[in-house]
Amino acid sequence: MTATIAKIIWLIGGLAWFALRFTARERSRKTPVRYSGRGAREYALLAASLTGLGIVPFIYVVAHFPRFADYPLNPVQAYLGVAVEVCCLWLFYRSHHDLGHNWSVSLDLRERHTLVTTGVYARVRHPMYAGFWLMALGQVLLLPNWVAGPVGLVGFGILFFGRVAREEAMMITAFGDEYRAYMRRTARVVPWFY
Repeated sequence: MTATIAKIIWLIGGLAWFALRFTARERSRKTPVRYSGRGAREYALLAASLTGLGIVPFIYVVAHFPRFADYPLNPVQAYLGVAVEVCCLWLFYRSHHDLGHNWSVSLDLRERHTLVTTGVYARVRHPMYAGFWLMALGQVLLLPNWVAGPVGLVGFGILFFGRVAREEAMMITAFGDEYRAYMRRTARVVPWFY
């Protein structure tokens, strides 16, 4: 596999992710938001994630910048990146499907919001975040550049560590002991680990 093909695969993965998100947004936006935790902090976290997982790698793919940080692509690394991207997209599909009308891009609770504990949510509380970690790992493996590859881990890491505790506090406020019990029987992102 060449670096050009790996870049194209990264781009196709990004387009597929966007299509999944767009479909979920259209489905969930029909249900009004009851509570929103959006604000300047939330938008800054989203911007960090978008920069690391979208803007910087896209500039690298289309303009080959920053060229000075390139390294030779190992084909095994690239094929592993493809496998990670496929797992990432499957996890995003399942997460959006299982959440249904409850999904939101931000810290929102919708009218008639339900606590989803089935499907991929039976194993982890935040499978979408797991999907984003996989997306960032796939980016490292597919983009042979010391800046454009790892910047996704940094950008999403900022969002994850800046948001996950606030999200879980919001869910405890909304669902109380039911959510606390759910927390005790599931991992946060990686089954049986974290």
